[in-house]
Amino acid sequence: MKKVLIGGILLFTGSLISLAIILAAALYVPSITAWSGSKLWYAIFGAKQYEDEVVQSLSLGFPFIVGVILFVIGLIVLVNEYFIKD
Repeated sequence: MKKVLIGGILLFTGSLISLAIILAAALYVPSITAWSGSKLWYAIFGAKQYEDEVVQSLSLGFPFIVGVILFVIGLIVLVNEYFIKD
């Protein structure tokens, strides 16, 4: 039961972090004037800054990756508890 609770909390926390960052980036995308690649991923991760170019990115790549990792770990714990019961 403890592992299910821990897995659920990790899954919820990871999804909350990741979805909040995606939502913030989606709201920020219309104000970006220069980007490379996808506007949404550019808003989250950013790109290499060239000379005196203004950075128009939220630079939330690290927290986004942490949220995805927490989500995956929570999912693994829950799937492990669902299929492998001691």
